[in-house]
Amino acid sequence: MESASMLYEGSKLSVEVTDGIAVLCFDAREASVNKFDQATIDDLNQAAQALAHADDVKGLLVKSAKPAFIVGADIMEFGERFKASEDEMREWMADANRMFSTIEDLNFPSVTAINGMALGGGLEMCLSTDYRVMGEKAQIGFPETKLGIYPGFGGTVRTPRLIGADNAIEWIADGNPRRADKAFKAGMVDAVVAEDELEAAARDLLKRAIAGEFDWQARKAEKKAPLKLNKTEAAMTFQTSKGFVLGQTKGMYPAPIEAIDRMAKAAGMDRDAAIKEETEGFIKLAKTTEAAALIQLFLNDQLIKKKGKKYGKIAHTIEQAAVLGAGIMGGGIAYQSAYKGVPILMKDIKEEAIDQGLEEAAKHFSKGVERGKMDTAKMAEGMSRIRPTLTYGDFGNVDAVIEAVVENPKIKKSVLAETEEKVSDKTIVASNTSSISIDSLAADLKRPENFLGMHFFNPVHKMPLVEVIKGEKSSEEAIATIVDYAHRLGKTPIVVNDCPGFLVNRILFPYFFGFQQLITDGADFAKIDKVMEKFGWPMGPAYLSDVVGMDTSQHVEEVLAEGYPDRMAQDGTSSLDVMVENGRLGQKSGSGYYKYEKDKKGRPKKTQDDKAYELVASVQKDGQKDIEADEIIDRMMIPMIIEAARALEEGIAETPNEVDMGLIMGLGFPPFRGGALKYADAQGLATVCDKADQYSHLGKLYEPTERMREMAANGETYYGQ
Repeated sequence: MESASMLYEGSKLSVEVTDGIAVLCFDAREASVNKFDQATIDDLNQAAQALAHADDVKGLLVKSAKPAFIVGADIMEFGERFKASEDEMREWMADANRMFSTIEDLNFPSVTAINGMALGGGLEMCLSTDYRVMGEKAQIGFPETKLGIYPGFGGTVRTPRLIGADNAIEWIADGNPRRADKAFKAGMVDAVVAEDELEAAARDLLKRAIAGEFDWQARKAEKKAPLKLNKTEAAMTFQTSKGFVLGQTKGMYPAPIEAIDRMAKAAGMDRDAAIKEETEGFIKLAKTTEAAALIQLFLNDQLIKKKGKKYGKIAHTIEQAAVLGAGIMGGGIAYQSAYKGVPILMKDIKEEAIDQGLEEAAKHFSKGVERGKMDTAKMAEGMSRIRPTLTYGDFGNVDAVIEAVVENPKIKKSVLAETEEKVSDKTIVASNTSSISIDSLAADLKRPENFLGMHFFNPVHKMPLVEVIKGEKSSEEAIATIVDYAHRLGKTPIVVNDCPGFLVNRILFPYFFGFQQLITDGADFAKIDKVMEKFGWPMGPAYLSDVVGMDTSQHVEEVLAEGYPDRMAQDGTSSLDVMVENGRLGQKSGSGYYKYEKDKKGRPKKTQDDKAYELVASVQKDGQKDIEADEIIDRMMIPMIIEAARALEEGIAETPNEVDMGLIMGLGFPPFRGGALKYADAQGLATVCDKADQYSHLGKLYEPTERMREMAANGETYYGQ
């Protein structure tokens, strides 16, 4: 028995040799996870060279000492690298790829034991070895397209040569992780074993390869050779996939298309030439505004999670929740709480509202069963966590109450005062208001420090955002507790200060006002919808108005007009007013800007309606006229950018990151544009201010703030880049 010898030791990994078996172990010092940062690349490069020149090694086992193998790249560090020149990036990537190829070219077999997660560069590391053994609970994948890029360390080269072009395109284009069973079925891994057997199984496979039971040289050769596709097969595969991906992305996300194009070009090349092709595509993508926006979104999400962890340290755990007001919204909140394991009372004053709330919750649980996410026993268990009640009988033991009654200040104040009498001194009470001032609702409460806003977006089960609205007297413990509860519900909470409309609706409605002014000036609302959908919104403003409900929009407009009379009080009658006057409230009444009929699945399907055009014509004094797409975009987006800037300057949200994440998660702002402030950065604030000045005749909504003009003059950006 030979003694162990250390072949290489760095701060991120080590290589130890025992009995001819080299074990390369990723174990970043002073970090909870392994990431592919520059220090890891430097360590791996030296380890690879040491292995290539070792004369006593018969095989290599790669593993991780952390709960996850490698979670991917250090996005903050890599994002900074993307600002380098193309030549500098090319050199950096060539060095990194040389390291992976050195490992792949070792003259002995290699096996990776994959535990936890191996994502992005972590999976590319695994692909550089000859074989992969995966723990049954592990996941692997390429999330790069979700960051506006694609795998750049050989992922687009080795994957198609290992599992075929069709599978590789699917894995790389969708950016989703795969479970062990799917990875094995596709051929990305060679074996799946229980977690506690992982290293033993990987060692066994390696020893058998060393003994000649597996042709590891053939495996290496296959990954280094051109793809086994003739020209006709290749053309069919790549063109069909490209058509499908374009249909899914509507051409708004360049990364998956670029990946397919580069894989197609590299199909007839050997590994080294194919990697150069991959590098050129990667650099091209790294320089796009889409990559900059999507990488920033990832960093924004990290910032919000970091803030959430801080709140978690002072939060009180909610063991029992309650919702006031059943119906659709209350039922949605009750479902989300029960589904995530927090028991909830659902109170209303009407039996039929309770029935509607229970029906809403049951509908979502049933869909979970239909989709195979749970069985009927889990559904029954979930429904049992919702206790309907017409009284306050059990409210003395409730940790938090979410008030979700009708959006009327008098009714809300009455219900909140009544609730405060029935709960304990420590119970947190949060209002699910979408626009009413938290401070005004707290004015008559005895314990305003226990009161704040918790604004869910509709539909509750789908929308990821929750605005946590801090009143002037709300305590840090109350805020922290509701932030923690939102996290437990699977939501992303953003803490904002109180103001009319809070953060998201306040910024949305200037966009809607831009829309109404365009209609008054003669624009076709259906054309506006098409232009804004092409810009990246999931639905245009006319369709969105129908979905939200005209009466709801009108109510929020009134609240904002009162709060910001200098810019949001509108003169004259708008097309929205005309729709409400004629009972056309949108989807809920069957007609608005469009007419709605149920499709085969019972979902509302929109169709054009001549009556809507007749009504809209009543506010178009100069008739309908064709307005260019660029003008439509500017007139819709500039008021939104300016209001986002105002909200940030007033401290309604602490950072541009939270402003933009609120818009993306609460409104469906196009993610590849990064939010209103990131979009402003991409255009340049000088350009935004110049465009705004062109539309100054439309009112104060188009008037940039002094700070915006100052930033424009100094070449500053919201994200400091």
